[in-house]
Amino acid sequence: MDTSFIAFWEQVTTNPMLMVSVILTLAVIFVNGWTDAPNAIATCVTTRCMEAKPAILMAAAFNFIGVLVMTLINSSVAMTIKDMVNFNGNNQSALVALCAALVAIVVWAVAAWYFGIPTSESHALIAGLSGAAIALQGGLSGINGGEWIKVIYGLILSAALGFALGYAVCKAVTFICRGFDRRKTNCFFKYGQIAGAAMTAFMHGAQDGQKFMGVLLLGVFLMNGQDTTEGAILPVWMMILCSVVMGLGTSVGGKKIIKSVGMDMVKLEKYQGFAADIAASLCLLVSSLFGIPVSTTHTKTTAIMGVGAVKRLSSINLKVVKEMVMTWVLTFPGCGIIGFLMARLFMFLFI
Repeated sequence: MDTSFIAFWEQVTTNPMLMVSVILTLAVIFVNGWTDAPNAIATCVTTRCMEAKPAILMAAAFNFIGVLVMTLINSSVAMTIKDMVNFNGNNQSALVALCAALVAIVVWAVAAWYFGIPTSESHALIAGLSGAAIALQGGLSGINGGEWIKVIYGLILSAALGFALGYAVCKAVTFICRGFDRRKTNCFFKYGQIAGAAMTAFMHGAQDGQKFMGVLLLGVFLMNGQDTTEGAILPVWMMILCSVVMGLGTSVGGKKIIKSVGMDMVKLEKYQGFAADIAASLCLLVSSLFGIPVSTTHTKTTAIMGVGAVKRLSSINLKVVKEMVMTWVLTFPGCGIIGFLMARLFMFLFI
């Protein structure tokens, strides 16, 4: 199938349902930019290693590089979402469900952003798709339980591994630098943290950038009678488009999330921010290489918790942690219900 920009544009301008799908996908990528992508640079900005504007530009650039490089190495993360539900070969129903899920993400993420709470758009997408599948099939028959188990594994992995690596890396840094002059180490950790933030942004592109490019490509394939993107090559123009839209989202609304993650949860010093960035990046790298879709939000925030626990558990603001965890838990039923209702509405309008 032709995935050039010209062919894509011709289809979008002649097919209203595909146009709705593309607009909603870009809206989700934009929202991801202000609710999820800021996690990559939150510690770097709040420890004053970089100003917000250059940090945002750096994040946008490394998001793009992450999408490009990891797609060439292992594009399986981009192709996982369709396996969550089964529409029995009905591509129009699948596209309706996709649009309903995307609406669910935008509504949920904007509400969470208003309260300054970072959310996982990946889990919101999965929950929204499942709710839409229930609406279309009239029951649970369209839900792939085996794939849902993988999501639960990914959730547990991102939280547990993020916390464990955050604790271990910070402990190692503290031990290695115990006899050093703090003023000299601060200079090293300043630039080390900038490199760590760039690495986290790179891995965010490898994870979330791939997922939503996969969603954008899937909408085009569904409209052309294909129910899978297996073997498809993600075009460079799509990588650039998604990276630019995500960067715009971060520049518009990222400051609230940067404050919540980088300041409100744990008061970080430069060496702690460095440890959190390295730990989160390692967790995302392992997950991407094995094709496991995990949440950048969960990974980075739990890494920060692990870093805070090195000093003492009381240094972690448990009120903020409780709000985050509650939002993560409610993402599944909340987005599922929104996806269900929007699927019903889209069925009425388009089918």
